[in-house]
Amino acid sequence: MNKRAVAAGAAALAMALSVTACGGDDGGSGDKNTIKLVAADYGDKKSNASKIYWDQVVKDFEKKHKDIKVDVQVINWNDIDKQVKTMIQSGNVPDLLQTGGYADKVADDLLYKADDVLSPKTKQNLIPSFAKAGEVDGTQYGIPWVSSSRVLFYNKEVFKKAGVKNPPKTWDELADAAQKIKKSKAADTPYALPLGPEEAQGEMMMWELGNGGGYTDDSGKYTIDSKQNIETFEWLQKNLVKPGLTYANPGTTDRKEAFADFAAGKVGMLNGHPSLVQMAKQGKVDYGVVTIPGKEGPLKSTLGVADWMMAFKDGGKQKQIKTFLDFVYTKKMLKFDEMYNFPPVTQDALKTMQSNGKHEDLKPFFDELENAKFYPLGDPSWDIVSAEIKKTGGKAAKEDPKKVLGDLQKKAEEAAANK
Repeated sequence: MNKRAVAAGAAALAMALSVTACGGDDGGSGDKNTIKLVAADYGDKKSNASKIYWDQVVKDFEKKHKDIKVDVQVINWNDIDKQVKTMIQSGNVPDLLQTGGYADKVADDLLYKADDVLSPKTKQNLIPSFAKAGEVDGTQYGIPWVSSSRVLFYNKEVFKKAGVKNPPKTWDELADAAQKIKKSKAADTPYALPLGPEEAQGEMMMWELGNGGGYTDDSGKYTIDSKQNIETFEWLQKNLVKPGLTYANPGTTDRKEAFADFAAGKVGMLNGHPSLVQMAKQGKVDYGVVTIPGKEGPLKSTLGVADWMMAFKDGGKQKQIKTFLDFVYTKKMLKFDEMYNFPPVTQDALKTMQSNGKHEDLKPFFDELENAKFYPLGDPSWDIVSAEIKKTGGKAAKEDPKKVLGDLQKKAEEAAANK
């Protein structure tokens, strides 16, 4: 294992050994016909725990494939990455892992290529933009598991009270609507700008895309302090932050707070993902959604986010893994997507969800999937860069954007050089 491998402490190992699993040990099984899968838990209560989904999948799979057993361990999102590092370091490598990132595993040469563990039919069924986001240097390793895109949410009642007739399509229209909301006192926060450490990298990228910017250029080189990005945060300061149209300190405000405020009717507009749909409904907010405004018009490509499935080479179970993944991605993805109201990553599930009448609230997100733009997920340095953006990126909304983004650019270049 190379310099990217991280040794975990005894406490983390103890946690890894104590997690309740659907089956036996913590690493890849020595039994050639038993696959070990470690998966993240997307549930927020016992009744919708992901273990319920995986137990049924395993039951159905083993009924059809009696020669292959699947041992599933479901771990809380807060713990999974740390515990997986411990498993790998101690030699208990799972055969399959479903979590948030894959690039560090590729850098350590741990993973099968997607072509090695997916049939051509299964691979072709993946939504192309998400499949491409799983590539490193043109080769796909990350297999998308669930997807998400971003849209602008707005409170219809707030707009009506403020005299805003139409949702904004440009930055200037957004600022104008926010001014009307403030003047009419229709909402506490006209536009919620969460640039705190929870997801600063997401909110920043959505705004950067609106001005032709982003974190990297077409070659993959970091461009955090590009002219377009600096101009974006100068505009935000001048037109939203200084006029008091958003939070007083956006750089310390997290997405969780912004979402809660919107669901409580306290926010006029904000960028959001599908989980805000249910929160808004529970809060009885009459909301609308549109494509996120850009400087000159609606974004042609919004932010896309995915979680990933990946297959490890260590156990040498390529054939068994392929059989299982083809089964899951052909027959069981729709069930998971509907369980959590997620936009899908497979074209057949997307077609079903678009046509069965059960998911009208997700239609705006479906429309954005094909043209989604992603973080530089295939770059092993992105985890380091993303962490730095979360820590200090939000300062660009109140301090000198050129300096804040310039400092981030230097750290990104250092991380890229050491990857």
